[in-house]
This record gives sequence, C-alpha cells and structure tokens, in this order.
Amino acid sequence: MLMFTEKDFDVFTIEGLDPRMEGIRSIIQPKFQELDDYFADQLGEKLETEFFVHIAQHRRRTVYPPENTWSALSQKKRGYKMEAHFQLGIWPDYLFMWLSLIDNPKSEKEIAQVFLDNQALFDQLDDDFYLSIDHTQPEIERLNETDLEKHLIRFRDVKKGEFQIGRIIKKTDDLLNDPEKARDYMLKTYEELVPLYQLAIELQ
Repeated sequence: MLMFTEKDFDVFTIEGLDPRMEGIRSIIQPKFQELDDYFADQLGEKLETEFFVHIAQHRRRTVYPPENTWSALSQKKRGYKMEAHFQLGIWPDYLFMWLSLIDNPKSEKEIAQVFLDNQALFDQLDDDFYLSIDHTQPEIERLNETDLEKHLIRFRDVKKGEFQIGRIIKKTDDLLNDPEKARDYMLKTYEELVPLYQLAIELQ
C-alpha cells in the first residue's frame, strides 16, 4: 500500500519546472492515484454515487515550478472546480485533506448561507480541523481558533472568496510511518465532512 513519506516532501526542493514536474509525476502522483481510488470507492459506497479522480497536471505552467500539488474527488467526470469536491494535496510542510470550494463554484452564495445557517455541523468536527481561505497559499487556521462566521460571510460576499475545511498531516508526523493508520485518518476526515459536502452538493 502506497503512503507519503517525509522524503516525498523533498520534491519541492527540486529546481526548475520540468525536473520538479518529473518528480511530482514519479513520486507524488502514483500515491494520489492509489489513495484516491480507495477513497472514491469508500465515499461512493457511503453516498451511493460515483466519484471520479482528477490529478492536477499543472499544464498552464511554463516557467515556475508548482509550489504545491493536489488531486480531487468529484462527481463530475470532466473538471471538478465548479462544484464542491474533496482534495488530497501536498505543500512542502504538510499533506492536506480538504472539502474544497474554490474558483467561483456554482451557487457559492447559497452554499455560504446554508453553512452559516448550519454552524452546528462545524461544532461537531474534531479540534484538529483547519480552514484554508486561499488555495494558492499554505497559510491555514485552526477551526476552533478562527472566526468561522467572518470567513463564511467573506466566502458569500467576495467574488473571489474561497472556503476549504479539513485536516492536515505534517511531514514530520509519525502517522506517516503507519500507512494503514494514515489512510484511515484521511478517510475519516472526508467522512466527517460528508454532512457539509451534502449540503453543498444539493445546491449545485
């Protein structure tokens, strides 16, 4: 069974677009594929639907190597950013598992409002959940230490507002030394986000 290791994060120290992309393709993407195939099966069964795996290819880049990379699980076969989706990705310091609403998804105002109206669902999440409000930046905030309402209002009212919620695994976390335990932690993260995912997807 494939799982990320601390050494995998070194891919972001590779200089140059083509060499780094080669590292991402050979080291990171096979792990995305295997893990996402598993998550797609598990979540598909739970939600009685089919999920498709999308792995970022960074084809628009011509000069600068990617500072992070990711994959997505979506009910859409082509594309994923237009609707709520699950992301598995990697920055130089951590892995992330998000429920992701980025790049002006459909019905974003309505989704933000239904999240505002159902903040009790966020209260049920564990203390190790985080928020990301800009998918292009590694900065994140602990859910239990942030102003959730402020971020949801921004997501609703600002055209480029984004909202991602989930967990991370730091590159030095011992969890990565136990692949099965790490995979279970990832899956449990997505499963805990299913109620929010269902609220969003029903509006799309």
